[in-house]
Amino acid sequence: MEQETLEAACIVSDMSDMVVVELHSAVKAKEAEEGLPGAGCNSLDIAKALFQNENNENGEDHDDDDDDDDDDDDDDSGTDYVNSEKSGTQLQRCERHRGESSSLPDTFQTSNLLFYERFKAYQDYMLGDCKPSEVKAFTADYLEKALEPCDWLALWSTDVFDVVVEVQDLDINDLKAHVKLVQPLQYETRCEITEEDFNSLLEATQHKVPLMELQVLYNESGDFDQTALTLEHLRFFYKHIWRQWDEEDEDDDFDYFVRCVEPRLRLYYDILEDRVPAGLVAEYQSLLQSCSQCFQQFSELRSGLNADSDLEPDNVSMVEGLKLYDQLETFKRKLHIIENPLLRYVLAYKGSSRQQCVQSRGLRESGMKVVHVVTAVTNTIQLQSLLTARLIPLCAAEDTEIQFHRDPVSAVDACHQGDTVIVLPGTYSVSSSIFIPDSITIEGFGFPDEVVIENQYKGDSFVESTGADVSVSNIKFIQHDAIEGILCVREGTLNMENCVLQCETTGVIVRGSARLTMNMCDLYGSKGAGVEIYPGSVCSLVSNGIHHCKDGVLIKDFANELDGMPSITLERNVIHNNWDYGVILVKPGNGEEQHIHAGGSEGEQLRPHFLWCSSVHSPCLTCCLLPEEPALHGAEDKQQEAEPASRLESAGTDSTDGDVAAAVGRKWQFGRQLSRNKEASCSRPVQDLMQHQIFVSVQDNQFKRNGKGDFGVFFY
Repeated sequence: MEQETLEAACIVSDMSDMVVVELHSAVKAKEAEEGLPGAGCNSLDIAKALFQNENNENGEDHDDDDDDDDDDDDDDSGTDYVNSEKSGTQLQRCERHRGESSSLPDTFQTSNLLFYERFKAYQDYMLGDCKPSEVKAFTADYLEKALEPCDWLALWSTDVFDVVVEVQDLDINDLKAHVKLVQPLQYETRCEITEEDFNSLLEATQHKVPLMELQVLYNESGDFDQTALTLEHLRFFYKHIWRQWDEEDEDDDFDYFVRCVEPRLRLYYDILEDRVPAGLVAEYQSLLQSCSQCFQQFSELRSGLNADSDLEPDNVSMVEGLKLYDQLETFKRKLHIIENPLLRYVLAYKGSSRQQCVQSRGLRESGMKVVHVVTAVTNTIQLQSLLTARLIPLCAAEDTEIQFHRDPVSAVDACHQGDTVIVLPGTYSVSSSIFIPDSITIEGFGFPDEVVIENQYKGDSFVESTGADVSVSNIKFIQHDAIEGILCVREGTLNMENCVLQCETTGVIVRGSARLTMNMCDLYGSKGAGVEIYPGSVCSLVSNGIHHCKDGVLIKDFANELDGMPSITLERNVIHNNWDYGVILVKPGNGEEQHIHAGGSEGEQLRPHFLWCSSVHSPCLTCCLLPEEPALHGAEDKQQEAEPASRLESAGTDSTDGDVAAAVGRKWQFGRQLSRNKEASCSRPVQDLMQHQIFVSVQDNQFKRNGKGDFGVFFY
């Protein structure tokens, strides 16, 4: 049923069809589809053996195979990680003890499992659809089926010592194993411990040790691979997923895996793969510690009150208990927000530490304004064209001076309010984030493909803007490893025109209370949304190309009670070839499916119509459905558009050396003219979308070849 829901979300004919899907169902269906196959790892190959039919090797026909599969399903305990037909271990050796004096044998390498391996193990084998109060029972049942009951060697590893033991029996309910020391004794300690001390410790614990402290010794036979993986899943679950307060939840009637395990597992791997800002990671760890301490205090106070149940509890204890309970619930809500990828940046993250330290410098005391010229290498012709086209107009007043810089970061850092940064053609590799706290103008002197700023810094963001009125134009930004996006408008207003944004991780982010106007830009390559619009923001997207991202535009309309709804203008954009949706709206709701139908008279004929769209780089043909009407662009229009380009080309190729500077200047002016004058008639406006109050204007946009549809809504 969940798979059908996901498939239904993929069938959208054009912008007029709005598909609404329930978030958790789509996520679970997607995980079931993408889960184990194709993840690619040695330990994954072991899990894949679950789906192998041993009769295939015997040459039986397909019908017999199907019957055997049915029989296997009936008897499957969900624990057969290893194909019995395959001899030898499928896990790697963990060579963690290679000191000259070490006498410890190697263990299995199980700590490097992929997300989908752990996801499938917890969903299909260990937890299923259990409630929080049933976790221990489900875990015990899983361990009973998956672990070897006895006669296997393990390394008992603690913070103080490592010693080889033999497992003789299991106490599944207490998550412990009955062990004995292996003779001759093999151990390593971080302090002085003798064999007699080990024996005394085991006697004090009745020879029982926690299963999570045992690591199976490496064995090439493959007989203990399943046991090693099972202990790894148990150890990881109680270290990174389980919380002491999970089973204390009053509302116990929910799927524990969906609500708690999956988001925490995703957050763990997002942090592991540097997809979460360092400041947010530190905040999450601090909240976890505070919540644990608060829960410990609350539990101790509650235990004390229960021990004196015959006595009437005093008012001081009751008030203290209520305070601790309120604090605990507050910490739990904050943790839940960070664990939810849709909420963590809106309600939890306050920005990187450096961004918070960068303050607006305001105007210079002298009132002087500066034009900052960025160039690594230049020549006299380029300087002459720069002087004619930009410096003379900008520096006409006596209160303006010129400074030269070798990189854009130093130029922006030296800016005060009202300054201008002109970046000459070239490729500039920057090793730090670019923060713009003041109202300044940053422009490239040429086409975007000629003025390139490339990020080589692995940090939280690439470009962050908090200035009241910032303008950026004619620049190509290339992003590498910036977690928070290629561009983040955190506060104030940013006007971006005629830029290229080549993303590698995430795209443009417009935070609450910020304003973004993006005109004539090309954005592509984002693994998330091309543009993420947060509650309370104002965003105007006009005449842009947004393509080859996960989603084209992601609108987050789920915190309107805190920040107000976003205000969005979408006009004359070409949003195409995105993996999921062209435009997707995330909002709270009941998950019921809805549809929006396009306006128009009944019986109106639709036909494919090819339109000519101007572009700074090259013209392109686009196709959309339009009512039957005369062509919107004739040959004369195309000729008029082509003439400036031909004049520009001839000016750049046929002129003499003395005219090169003038040609470069005209080229820059032509780029500005295209940026301001481009108009493209696209698909008809979807009037019903205006029912959403977040849209100020939606018209003349083109949507093509978006994987799941042009427009969708996720209710969560």
